[in-house]
Amino acid sequence: MKLFRKTFFLILGNCLNKFSLRVLAIVAMCVACAQTYKLHSAPKITPKVVKSFPHSNTSFTQGLIVIDDIFYESSGLYGKSSLRKVDKYTGKLINSINLDPNYFGEGLTIIGDNLYQLTWKAGVLFIYSKDTLEKKSELYYEGEGWGLTFNGIDLILSDGSNVLKVLNPKTLELVRTIDVFDEDKSVFNLNELEYIDTEIWANVWQSNKIACINPSTGRVTRWIDLSQIDESMGLDDVLNGIAWDKNNNKIYVTGKLWKRVYEISLDN
Repeated sequence: MKLFRKTFFLILGNCLNKFSLRVLAIVAMCVACAQTYKLHSAPKITPKVVKSFPHSNTSFTQGLIVIDDIFYESSGLYGKSSLRKVDKYTGKLINSINLDPNYFGEGLTIIGDNLYQLTWKAGVLFIYSKDTLEKKSELYYEGEGWGLTFNGIDLILSDGSNVLKVLNPKTLELVRTIDVFDEDKSVFNLNELEYIDTEIWANVWQSNKIACINPSTGRVTRWIDLSQIDESMGLDDVLNGIAWDKNNNKIYVTGKLWKRVYEISLDN
């Protein structure tokens, strides 16, 4: 199959320009990704929806965490990106700051009393006070930033590929990488992340599924299917946002521009 694809592109290369080849390569990659998700082998779990809470349908959710009944949310889009502090029960905004229009807000996590917010293509990570949302410092990284979480020692970053980057939280120096796969198939489009108990949970962009990943091996141990709460109406307002209340062992999920945040349970 690989030989056929290679020969196919070599032949087309004689009659198509570079732009066309790039388009074909992107299409081929998308087809491969779609096949990966359709043919996944790890068990699929449909969780129970415990309850739901208000969520702003103007927030383009890129990262979500919960602390003491407060949601902290990174919202994206150029010219609209922000960091938001929201009352869990009412959905009312407690505090927020807007990012410079040149930045597209992405993944969000917390270490101690500091919030860590990624940007998409700028290679800048902002560090804020959890209490005041005042910006305290910046760190820099290479490549794109999509999702971010903390395992108690290191940061874990996704960039939309099938590879997670484990980073030193003080310097963002690369510690190691985690190749994510389901059986023998790579899992691409890894987006928003949350470290839950001993697993990395990752939204798969433009799908209704969350991959639960073994952080040591990169293997997907199970899939969380959230089709029953899907609020999406188009290509952008997709599932994206996972928050774990460690103290109360509660898990919350939402999506970009969704009207609700859902508490889910894997217990029958």
